[in-house]
Order: sequence, then C-alpha cells, then structure tokens
Amino acid sequence: MKIDKEEALAKLADSGTPFLPLFEHGTLTIEMYKPQQVDLQEPHTRDEVYIVVAGHGEFLNQGERTTFGAGDFLFVPAGAEHRFENFTEDFATWVIFYGPEGGENPEKE
Repeated sequence: MKIDKEEALAKLADSGTPFLPLFEHGTLTIEMYKPQQVDLQEPHTRDEVYIVVAGHGEFLNQGERTTFGAGDFLFVPAGAEHRFENFTEDFATWVIFYGPEGGENPEKE
C-alpha cells in the first residue's frame, strides 16, 4: 500500500475541504490536512500523530507552543486542545488517528 503525497494533495484540493481521509484499517485512519489561514480543529476522541509534509509555523498543544517544519512529527493525546498557528500558505500535514476512543492508556506513558 502506498499513498503518494502529491496525489493526496491533489485529491484534497479537489475535495474543497481542509482534510481528506485517505486510508482506514482497523483503528488506523490516515488523512491529509491543509487548513487555509486558520486551524479550526476541536479536540479529537483518539490519539493523533501529525507528520508535516510542507510549510512551517507554530503548534499549540495543551498550552505548550513549539515551532514546526516539514518532516516534523507531532503527537497529540486524545481530548487535548491543539491547533496550528502562524503557518505558511503551503502548510500541509499527514494526520494519523489510531487506537481506542479516549486514547491509549495514559497510566502506561
């Protein structure tokens, strides 16, 4: 199984939405996300990973701010408030949701 990032970005552009689910298997869901000017995300019910495809900016995760750029890996636990801010126009990221509703067992982290 392969998903080409350029094909994924083209499908996303054609969809007219900022995110597009591309693959599902069990609890795993892979999406492409490219917000326009403002990231309006709400907390999600499952753990989430971002792998930045292009662009750079700032990422707010549970009140902690960090910078990000292409190739970076970002983790967000289920239920956490998070969003991308001050990002470049070319910003796009893979989104990987996995695991059970409510996230993995936080006591084992």
